[in-house]
Amino acid sequence: MFPHRENAPDRLLPVSPDSESPAPKRATGVQSVGKAIDVLEILTTSPTGELSLSDITAETGQPMPTVHRLVRTLLDRGFMRQLPNRRYALGTELIVLGQAARSSFGSWSTPVLHELVGEFGETVNLAVLDGDDVVYIGQSPSPHAVRMFTEIGRRIKPHATGVGKALLGRLPDDQVLALLRRTGMPARTPHTITTPKAFLDKVREARKQGHALDNEEMELGVRCVAVPLPETRLNLALSMSGPATRMTDALIGRALPRLHEAADQLAADFSAG
Repeated sequence: MFPHRENAPDRLLPVSPDSESPAPKRATGVQSVGKAIDVLEILTTSPTGELSLSDITAETGQPMPTVHRLVRTLLDRGFMRQLPNRRYALGTELIVLGQAARSSFGSWSTPVLHELVGEFGETVNLAVLDGDDVVYIGQSPSPHAVRMFTEIGRRIKPHATGVGKALLGRLPDDQVLALLRRTGMPARTPHTITTPKAFLDKVREARKQGHALDNEEMELGVRCVAVPLPETRLNLALSMSGPATRMTDALIGRALPRLHEAADQLAADFSAG
C-alpha cells in the first residue's frame, strides 16, 4: 500500500515562486535523468500499475515542485500518461523503446549466432523471458531447405520448448510453479509435458546439466537444445533447433560445448555493453 497525503493534489500545478517552501536547487542533467528513472521504476513496481502524484512524491522522497517538473517532462515525452482518474501510469513511448531494445539485442548477437550456424548447419535463436512469455529476439537461420524459422518478436509459452526450460531453470521452483499456474500447460503435440510436477523435474534436470531439450514437444518432427546465458541481468538463453532427423543425439553432443562457449561470450558482451 502506497501512502497518500491528503493535502497533496493529484494533478499538475504550476510551481509558484512565492511558495512558502524554498525553491529547490536546479538539478544537473545527470541528476534529473536519475530522478526521472526513479519515477518510472516506482510506477513499474506499483501493484496496480498506477499512482497518484502524492504517491510518487512520497515514494521518491523528492520535493513536490521537483516531482511536478519530472512528471510534466515524462508526460510530454510520452513516457508517462495521465488516466481519467488523474492517476499516472507508464506511457506508450516505453513500448517503442522496448521494441527497439529487442531489435538491438538481435543485432548484437548476430555474429555469434551466424558462427554457430556455419559450424553446425542448424537454426540458432536467442530468447528472453519477458513476464510469463519466451520472446525470440535474435536468430540466424539454417541454410537447409527444410529448416526451423521463428519470427523475431514472437511470444510463446515456455512449457513446450527447450529454451523455455533453460530460462525457467534460472528461477526458483516456487516461481516456476506460479508461472505455470498463470499460463496453463496446453498440449502442442502428444509429447508436450502438461503436468507441473513432470515439467519441474525437467527444469531441475536442466539446472543440473546446464542445458535443456525439446523432444518434439512444440512441433512434431522438431528437436531443440538450449543453454542459459550465465550471470546476465536479463534472463536470456541460446538455442539450436532443427528436424529430428538431423538434430540427433550425436549432433547435440557435439554442439553443446560450443553453445556454452557462445553463451559465455554473449553474456560477457552483454554485461560489458
